[in-house]
Amino acid sequence: MASTETVDDVIDLEEALVQSDTPGEVESKREQSTISFPYHDLTDAITVAKGIHAFGGTCENAQLAAQLQSTVTSGGFRLRLLAAKIFGLITYKEGRNTLTRLGEQICDSKQEKAASAEAFLNVTLYRQVYERFKNGALPPNQGLEAAIAAMGVIEKQAGKARQVLQRSASQAGFFWSGQDRLVMPPINGRADQAARAEKNPPPDGEKPKGGGDGGGGNTLHPLIAGLIKTLPADENWPIERRVKWLRAAAQNFDLIYQDSGDDFIEIKIQRGTAQ
Repeated sequence: MASTETVDDVIDLEEALVQSDTPGEVESKREQSTISFPYHDLTDAITVAKGIHAFGGTCENAQLAAQLQSTVTSGGFRLRLLAAKIFGLITYKEGRNTLTRLGEQICDSKQEKAASAEAFLNVTLYRQVYERFKNGALPPNQGLEAAIAAMGVIEKQAGKARQVLQRSASQAGFFWSGQDRLVMPPINGRADQAARAEKNPPPDGEKPKGGGDGGGGNTLHPLIAGLIKTLPADENWPIERRVKWLRAAAQNFDLIYQDSGDDFIEIKIQRGTAQ
């Protein structure tokens, strides 16, 4: 953060960007980002949500600050609040903080993994980076910062935005297949599936597509749907990447389908010999 900007300046600008549909309407006296991103990572945001959860899901700033061993006037405290809001975990108004549906889920150990993945993609910048690179490897840090800047982050904040993005991606489980790519994490069960369907209903008159059993009335399990979305769009798919995908599929099948034996699936590359 530049020394000429106070914490209140940063918060006021960021909140204006979050609340405005047209970032150009925000005060333009200084250079500023035109896309929303947090200054604190997902773990900090979850800490805020769990602090509010300790008070039953809603509390005053003074109560939350005490719970987090901070003070209401602390710039760090206010930036953590803003991060929790950008991740979609809380709302706040007139000094009172309340958990959202997602915030409540992230405080539940059985739903935290699915909720963390959703929270990561709630951040406008992170969703754009995920959509841009989900079918391939992330560029090196310098290239990723350039991409982030092209998406609307001012150049002097691109490094900070990249670091917080990478930490948050790791915390949400998006680096499970390697630090060089963002892949939707394997999630056990159907946590939050109903809420997702409600947020993205099918067009009028269109029924959800059936699963692999031909029943026609069931939607795909989210793990299967996530795997399908990671399939490359072109024909250039190296065999090493195919093996990683198949191994991920096998892990997800183990989570979805129960078996009573000790057998397991082994996926490996069998190298051919030149004739």
